[in-house]
Amino acid sequence: MENNKIKSMNEYIVAFPKDVRKILRELRAAIKAVAPGAGETISYGIPTFFLNGNLVHFAAYKKHIGFYPTSSGIRTFKKELSPYKTSTGTVQFPIDKPLPLALIKKMVRFRVVENKKKYKEKTKRKK
Repeated sequence: MENNKIKSMNEYIVAFPKDVRKILRELRAAIKAVAPGAGETISYGIPTFFLNGNLVHFAAYKKHIGFYPTSSGIRTFKKELSPYKTSTGTVQFPIDKPLPLALIKKMVRFRVVENKKKYKEKTKRKK
């Protein structure tokens, strides 16, 4: 798939096979459930939620779903993420296993609070 031509989250999701679309829709719904005020866009060629800045990104690959809650999200949930492959700001969820939706929601909640705090600090400094 050529991500540079994708302009919306819906376009991104429908570009995948039915089984992967189902996973991506579950992930999208989980994020929206805990961050209902977050906007959706395509950033870096992948689906992105934003709320006072980039919140989380996700992407589908052949063998996994990449979830990008920033490096602070990975550090904060390091113990719960131990069954999964992680790097600085990324976690890989195997495509052939159910998504850990409760954990994903916890991570998104954390990112919402973190972004709100950063936004408040940033606006405070501007005054």
